[in-house]
Amino acid sequence: MLEEPLSHRTHQHFCAPLESFGHGDLDRAGGKAANLGELIRTGFPVPAGIVISTEAYQRAMAGGATSPEVIGELELPERVASSIRAAYAALGGGVVAVRSSATAEDLPGAAFAGQQETYLDVTGDDQLLSEVRDCWASLWSERAVSYRDRLGIDPETVTMAVVVQRMVPAEFAGVMLTAHPVSGDRGQIVIDSHPGLGEAVVSGAVTPDHAVISADNDLDERRRGESSTRLDDVDLIRIAEMGRAVARHFGRPQDIEWAIADGQLWALQARAMTALPPPVRKLNRFQRTFGAVLVEMMPRRPLPMELTGWILPVLAPLVEGMGYGLAGFQIDFEAMLPADDGVVTEYIPPTPRPTRHVPTHLVRSIRRARQYQPGDWSTDPRHVRYLSEVSELGDLDLTTLTWRELLDLGARVRSASELVTEVRIDFLPATAVAMARLRMLLKALGLKQHFSALVTGGETLTRQATEQLTEMADMVREDPTLTERFASLDAPALATFIENHPDAAQLRERLDEFKDRFGHRETTSLLMVHDPGWGQDPVAVPELIRVLAQQRPDTRTDVAEGAQRAIDAHPLVRRSGLGRIVRSLARTVRDGVALREDTHFEVARLMPVTRAMIAEIGRRPADAGLILDAEDVWYLRWSEVPAEPSPGETGRGQELRSNLARRREALEAMASAPIVNPASLYRSRSTNDALLSGVAGGGGRATGTVRVVHSAADFGQLQTGEILVCPATNPSWTPLFTRAGAVVVDNGGLASHAAIVAREYGIPAVMATGSGTTTLRDGQTVTVDGDAGLVLGDD
Repeated sequence: MLEEPLSHRTHQHFCAPLESFGHGDLDRAGGKAANLGELIRTGFPVPAGIVISTEAYQRAMAGGATSPEVIGELELPERVASSIRAAYAALGGGVVAVRSSATAEDLPGAAFAGQQETYLDVTGDDQLLSEVRDCWASLWSERAVSYRDRLGIDPETVTMAVVVQRMVPAEFAGVMLTAHPVSGDRGQIVIDSHPGLGEAVVSGAVTPDHAVISADNDLDERRRGESSTRLDDVDLIRIAEMGRAVARHFGRPQDIEWAIADGQLWALQARAMTALPPPVRKLNRFQRTFGAVLVEMMPRRPLPMELTGWILPVLAPLVEGMGYGLAGFQIDFEAMLPADDGVVTEYIPPTPRPTRHVPTHLVRSIRRARQYQPGDWSTDPRHVRYLSEVSELGDLDLTTLTWRELLDLGARVRSASELVTEVRIDFLPATAVAMARLRMLLKALGLKQHFSALVTGGETLTRQATEQLTEMADMVREDPTLTERFASLDAPALATFIENHPDAAQLRERLDEFKDRFGHRETTSLLMVHDPGWGQDPVAVPELIRVLAQQRPDTRTDVAEGAQRAIDAHPLVRRSGLGRIVRSLARTVRDGVALREDTHFEVARLMPVTRAMIAEIGRRPADAGLILDAEDVWYLRWSEVPAEPSPGETGRGQELRSNLARRREALEAMASAPIVNPASLYRSRSTNDALLSGVAGGGGRATGTVRVVHSAADFGQLQTGEILVCPATNPSWTPLFTRAGAVVVDNGGLASHAAIVAREYGIPAVMATGSGTTTLRDGQTVTVDGDAGLVLGDD
């Protein structure tokens, strides 16, 4: 079939001036061109150019070619080729740069830096058409395909435009970051420069001149590169000021390529910076202490539905209710997790605000301390009522509920959680009073060093779970077949063996009993309701059993009893009978610690029903065609849940799909960035010989081999005596402490799970290192000083 005559409209369809496009034209121009067109429209100096649109790519690829070799040899359709030649002529011909501009390129979280091709010094129609084909072919290179796979980008959704710009005969060129990529400081501009074209800097082929410019245009840092020629300070400030203006326009820090030719500064490319830490915040002591504990519970950024369907409606009232109920302080949990369009941007530790009710609430707490003893909390009628309500919720067949009944489950979950809050408010004051009296008494006796050891070892549900896990590990150790399978199979294969093999029948029965009692226990964090619990994760519990089965663990050191003996031996204690008072106070504190941990365990009972509720809320709109997949519901906010998921709501479906796609993109942009800047929480100490410094968790010193453990899937790798290095822990990690020689944790503080359990088991702990999992490596020998808060290298 003959092609239609070429028209001006066809030229515009396949090619158009760069300034014809803006930030909203991603589908036609790709990320790079859309950003550059936006800059031109806003008045920034960008070299003139044209965009060969995605329509041209789609017309040329009409045969479905996805092989770089095939695409590189394609004969372009005449309409496409003629349009490119005409647009090139309108640009003035001459020497140009040809750059890829894929629809999944230069986006937040998907910069695609270096994944597609750029060709410089291109001259003439034939070379231009050839390089355009090569740009298209680079979309399907092995590295680009692998990059998209890692980001979960559907190849069916990706196309490519091409930017053709006049070459800038650069005297200097380079890259500018409008925030410091390591510290996250938004006030600093980082500029790398080198004589000549900027590609040498971008590709890392040269060592550039490096400069850091402050918000006041002071030169905070200057390091000479390999060239003897360098930019002067005036040019650096000029580049920095342009960068700030670009960042202001796009509303976020930018990664900008620039060039200077004949005194003119040009912007060659701009894209959002990725993996940027939040800005450093000045925090008070309480914020650092409380913040270190809570950040331990955020191994990742919460999903929008986790935030709005669980954290804010269920967990926030628990924390806020306790602060007000116990002491009359207000805590704004929502302000702790500021969100943009449902996506948490950072974590800001709170500062409780006193209200005029503080005196009244403190008096009430003192009264409660006399009325309610923490050891009695589990028989309180409110706790019994809570267990009954959770049982009823768990027995529901959610598929049979009406849509209204399904949504009303959220209110029932919130109401049940309020019972736990009430129990905590009534039963915790006695713990605080006993703790204060015990500290004062031990200090007066000169025995305050025994306090931490004295109050460890309370009977908790977590300890009971560990004991049952140990019993199952004994079963494995005593059965040769099970021993062999646990030693040889990887985590998924081991889970399959336990689930199906006759030789595992007895273990399977015990495991089912364990999950019936403890299956609601979270595998990651109480905040992360999307993640499966012990009962839903087929890997987590077998991996814990594997850890315990590899070697019979030593029974934990009864450090509390040892501390009590040391106190009883004090001459004044022997003469006065104070030992009984110390024992009574210590028992109350231990009961209180158990109360805090076990009520955490009880709140987790609401996680499976909440997870199932949200899953069903996602399934029905997916069946109705409003969203593509039931899992997509986690990227919506609770307020966006449809009033009724009816098929045919085209407009509503488009809105929901657009919202969740936008949030996926935003979350991907921040996936590798910490939710709080470590420099905000952790003050590093200057030590000449330490690999890491952090909060001293106690336990003395231990030397061993590093084992970095990120999740339950890694549990089985920990060997006896190794140094457990991890981002954070929760009670489901407790069995690992029976084997670890010491523990080093990125986050947390003295009151966090890892520190408490490490002290209980008598192993050194260093908390809040900020970077233990990235600084240390498997197999490295280190010494952990839990009293000094240091991790030392092997001398």
